[in-house]
Amino acid sequence: MYPFGFYWDSTMIILLPAIILSAYASFKVNSVTSRYFKVRSARGMTGEQVARRILDSNGLSSVAIYPVRGTLSDHYDPRSRKINLSEDVYYGTSITSISVAAHECGHAIQHKESYVPLVIRSAIVPAVNFASSASWIIILMGFFVNKNLLWIGIVLFSATVLFQLVTLPVEFNASRRALVQLDSLGIVGQEEKYQSKKVLKAAALTYVAAALSAILQLLRLVVIARNND
Repeated sequence: MYPFGFYWDSTMIILLPAIILSAYASFKVNSVTSRYFKVRSARGMTGEQVARRILDSNGLSSVAIYPVRGTLSDHYDPRSRKINLSEDVYYGTSITSISVAAHECGHAIQHKESYVPLVIRSAIVPAVNFASSASWIIILMGFFVNKNLLWIGIVLFSATVLFQLVTLPVEFNASRRALVQLDSLGIVGQEEKYQSKKVLKAAALTYVAAALSAILQLLRLVVIARNND
């Protein structure tokens, strides 16, 4: 969504915690999901079957489920009301497969219940898409054309920070819903529930890293702007 450092100076030290956390989060999610991709769930249900079971049990039989290419490219599309599962998840019977599938169902349930953070995130997506692209152009212009543009770019970049912060409760809540559904529908046993929780916690760490990166990048931009005043 934005470069870590288009402008290299001493303020780069501000980003160090985010860089470290992002690297750790990437390592963690890759290692944990890879590990539990190799562990078959006791019931042998595929990710698609788990998703279908959860959706139907929550009055969401109209939500379609499709396989898509890519690794962990899973997502729920509220506009078309469909869940897209990566092929490893859609066809897989592993702990990772059913955990990720359940997580995406969590988003569908949020949508049905008009979960406030999800409503807010969906509403600001168009503005954030524009602001995240335009902010860096305007910030660069602030260095070479007019210093006041630098602050305008920073204000626009703040939309990215807001999006990342709103995303945190959306993702955490979807994971909590996923675990409840897996347990209440008898899809997993106690040990498998613990394993699913590890998968979802690892995935959630990537969103924490993204939020921290956005916050620290905003702080760095403010410091740069003040130094240039």
